[in-house]
Amino acid sequence: MIGLRCSRNNCTVFSIITNKIFSCLIPFILKMAAKQRSSRKSLGSVKQASKAETQSNSERESTHLGPRIDWRRIITRLLMIVGIMVVVYFSKANKMVPFATQEEEISKRSVEIQCSTDYAEELRHFQGCTPKKCGRVVFDTLVTPSEVAALVNIGERGLSLGGSAGGASILDLHSGALSHGNAFVNIFKLEEAKNLFTVQDFKIYSHVKNKIHGAIADHFGINRSGLYLTHPTFFSRITPAPPQTIHDEYWHPHVDKVTYESFHYTSLLYLADYGHDFEGGRFIFMDKDSNKTVEPRSGRVSAFTSGSENLHYVERVTSGTRFAITVSFTCDPKHAINDPTLHK
Repeated sequence: MIGLRCSRNNCTVFSIITNKIFSCLIPFILKMAAKQRSSRKSLGSVKQASKAETQSNSERESTHLGPRIDWRRIITRLLMIVGIMVVVYFSKANKMVPFATQEEEISKRSVEIQCSTDYAEELRHFQGCTPKKCGRVVFDTLVTPSEVAALVNIGERGLSLGGSAGGASILDLHSGALSHGNAFVNIFKLEEAKNLFTVQDFKIYSHVKNKIHGAIADHFGINRSGLYLTHPTFFSRITPAPPQTIHDEYWHPHVDKVTYESFHYTSLLYLADYGHDFEGGRFIFMDKDSNKTVEPRSGRVSAFTSGSENLHYVERVTSGTRFAITVSFTCDPKHAINDPTLHK
């Protein structure tokens, strides 16, 4: 998920690393402590024996001090273990496995993942909205090229009246939020936007949203009537411009359900092609064994459950313009929003 977001989940990756490191360090430390206790016991025996016999001054001094502990050697080994664990972890975490490449056209591709405990527990309160299995899915033939072209035209018209100074811009047709410099404005209150959109624009937008809504409900085995569009749902445009505010920093690892409380199912409709319209900007799922990549393809819909089973981030765009729409859904009717309508 990209757009208006905080970066408080950055600690997730660090937590994973430290847990792995300490799970290996603790046995080593306990082993060293056992050796020290054994050394102390041996020292006690030596002291008792020394009372029964005469020793030289050097022998007494050696007995008094006990065996020397080479702390430099211990610290060096600990540092080596930490270094190895970090290297091993990042070599696995940075292993990129393609889930969907830009060159291939995928009718449907999915993978099942065990739901995170907190996510599954929350969805129990919403009858008919619990997925048969958490996971992620990609569709390349759900949205037609003509629909993609129409959506690109809508987004470009709206974003032409604004744009973030930091390169990550959003246009929300529901709330009217439009990136403008380092802030946001309401596009529907701009004089130049009065005749910018048409009734047909919103019909196409809603039609495509309904397609995605139905595909998600069918794939995850939930009732369509219990799945609602939620905020924020928006167009996003990303360029290589350096960030100016926290809203421009879209590349941090995060969990959508934590960033946006209302989210239960997240989807993205890509409106540009990775490797052609832009470089970088791949969508990365962070799994324990490796990272799974989704390369944006014009018309591709990528959808997934919004819990921590789908920790992810977006690569920084290095050239060109990455254009997409985030369409988010909730099981909670109190967070539901209506389709956008033409403002007069």
